[in-house]
Amino acid sequence: MPHTDDLVLTPTHLRFAGRRFACSIGRGGLTSDKREGDGATPRGLHRIVGMLYRPDRLLPPAPWARAIGPADLWSDDPDDPAYNRLVRAPHGFSHERLRRADPLYDLVLLTDWNWPDARPGKGSAIFLHQWRRPRYPTAGCIAFRRRDLHWIAGRIRPGSRLIVP
Repeated sequence: MPHTDDLVLTPTHLRFAGRRFACSIGRGGLTSDKREGDGATPRGLHRIVGMLYRPDRLLPPAPWARAIGPADLWSDDPDDPAYNRLVRAPHGFSHERLRRADPLYDLVLLTDWNWPDARPGKGSAIFLHQWRRPRYPTAGCIAFRRRDLHWIAGRIRPGSRLIVP
């Protein structure tokens, strides 16, 4: 049974704290068999386990938010012992830069998808972040308009559930 502090994805929006938010999901739709690079958003019950933000662009949205800097990366290489984890540059495996030129990762909520004990190839970096434009699909994340993401981040707690039916 969903609680009021759960994030619940529906076919048309995401519900949280009594409100509905327009959002985007992965270009591969929803999946119960997530694979690295499939572009799909994994179904299931996930937890919010972290919050990252760009301190040069915004103030911390919550006391538990962690600032990201130019050397912060996220490993997306199934051969990397640090697969699906925050790593620092220089990093010899495939990775995603968390400090991007665009605003997509100015604020990121981390989920526990395939974490902390990542299984190689089962998918990495399933985040909640800002969308590129309305309804534009992601690589598997859930994305929102900036003001909605900031509203959520100011009210979400570590351990809150993300329900993707």
